[in-house]
Amino acid sequence: MDVPTYSSEDAPVPQGVVVIERASTAQDLGPRLNRTAADVVRFLLTNGEMVTATQSLTDEMIDLFATDVGAEIRLVNPGEEQEVELLKMLDVDAEEPDEEDTSDWPIRPPVITVMGHVDHGKTLLLDKIRSANVVEGEAGGITQHIGAYQIERDGNVITFLDTPGHEAFTAMRARGADATDIVVLVVAADDGVMPQTLEALDHAKAADVPIVVAINKMDREGADPDRVMSQLAERGLVPEPWGGETIMVPLSAMTGDGVDTLLENLLLVAEVEDLRAPPDGRAAGSVLEAHLDIGRGPVATVMVERGTLNVGDPLVSGAAWGRVRALVNDRGERVKSAGPSTPVQVLGLNEVAEAGDTFIIAPNEKVAGKVADTREHWQRLASLGRDASATSGGAKLEDIFKQIQAGETATLNLIVKADVNGSLEAVCDSLKKRERDDVKLAFVLRGVGGITENDVQLAAASNATILGFNVRPDRKAREMAEAEKVEIRNYEIIYKLLEDIENAMLGLLEPEYEEVVTGDAQVREIFRVPRIGAIAGCMVTNGVITRGSKVRFLREGTIIWKGEIQSLKRFKEDAQEVASGFECGIGLSDFQDLKDGDIIETYEEREIPRT
Repeated sequence: MDVPTYSSEDAPVPQGVVVIERASTAQDLGPRLNRTAADVVRFLLTNGEMVTATQSLTDEMIDLFATDVGAEIRLVNPGEEQEVELLKMLDVDAEEPDEEDTSDWPIRPPVITVMGHVDHGKTLLLDKIRSANVVEGEAGGITQHIGAYQIERDGNVITFLDTPGHEAFTAMRARGADATDIVVLVVAADDGVMPQTLEALDHAKAADVPIVVAINKMDREGADPDRVMSQLAERGLVPEPWGGETIMVPLSAMTGDGVDTLLENLLLVAEVEDLRAPPDGRAAGSVLEAHLDIGRGPVATVMVERGTLNVGDPLVSGAAWGRVRALVNDRGERVKSAGPSTPVQVLGLNEVAEAGDTFIIAPNEKVAGKVADTREHWQRLASLGRDASATSGGAKLEDIFKQIQAGETATLNLIVKADVNGSLEAVCDSLKKRERDDVKLAFVLRGVGGITENDVQLAAASNATILGFNVRPDRKAREMAEAEKVEIRNYEIIYKLLEDIENAMLGLLEPEYEEVVTGDAQVREIFRVPRIGAIAGCMVTNGVITRGSKVRFLREGTIIWKGEIQSLKRFKEDAQEVASGFECGIGLSDFQDLKDGDIIETYEEREIPRT
């Protein structure tokens, strides 16, 4: 293409809105606005930005130049306009429902999303409904990931989505509302309407679905259901007894009183809604959650919205694709197919899918692979523009306040690793909201899985701090981090992570406890002892394992359990400690899910004052 030879003074400004792709170079941008690449580079240089003609530009740089020449632009992600062509390849148009034919489709199970303020009893209510306890393993009692469950009631199947209650998981909760038919808004009778209750209510209203209110904790002494109804009536949810249309059910998730009434009302609302979906044809739906599972590879929890998903189908979701190797239902059983409103885990994808993406079954594997590869190419280009400034200087968490005090604009480069995609998205979104004019956050890398040597190398090269959420570094990564002086911060509760970042910006980081890893042992064999349970036959690979030590159980870098060493034996004799290079038998306080190759990591906490 011939590059125009206009100078900045005499070039006419393009009329109308000019579509510019993110991550464009000066060579791409200049001709689109009737300028040369040299014009772009010269302008940015005078504004303190050192760029070359072939370097990807950030959104801010593109906006700045467009404003200067007086052009109106619209930034799009690379590949956004090509997506229409990709959907045609997937034959999505042919799969669109025919409005007039919906009456012929069979009734499908309703999808119920449970929402509400943190600690108002959402998860306990679901436990009561499905008679299972999932609270104990969750840090701080907060549901960290979306879960999907099915129950049967009077011959009717109901699908429940459990969405996390912490405000940081707004994006996940919004996704839950998008994929739902009825929202159950849980409000504690003693607390009343809280900020996150209103947030959940906004999501439900935005999704334009019926809302049923569960007034929980009626067994508490200060329970006042009338106050809750009054607060909700002020926000447009008028209870049925007061002449409104909103069903409100007083109940206690603790005792189970009122839970049956809630289920009856949900089935009633579902009947009125007349929910239908075509069970035939290629499946389509949403990805609720995705993570990397040791031994099983990338796993995606999906909600089928139409059609039937079968083992062997070529599935594509965003840049991830693969032939469905196995389907696992909410009870952990392998199934051969899943119809509308059914949540299943999908195995067989080539990479971790993006939570919140849609999925569709492609006509064949060749099409699925081509669509996913094309999307990955454009996504990679988009990320270049988004994170182009990620490696331009940086600051460690403790140093950032010094830069602010010196009047500099501090850039905190971060590598964020999490156990699943939903957590990763929530952590990154929450961190972005805490940016200030004098503190910029740049994500050098965002990824799912344990912290590796590659992460540490990248952090050292880009002067970044590594944040781990529910994941840990392996021994080699830890040793490299010490040698390279890379800071790794590990968190299991999102409140603490966000609090540390905010305190760093204010110069208020308190003395912290440094975790010193005292020993590593690799599980080599599992022994089952009657009345005692599983004993791990281990080889101590690093440091010293001591009886009574605090311990973390790691599977491919991800924390799956924390507790204490209950028993430690060398051959058949009790031992106080076992050093590196020796074998031992380790019994854990209340953990039995042992597997060969797992790592038992012991540690102690030492307080280190801030300087």
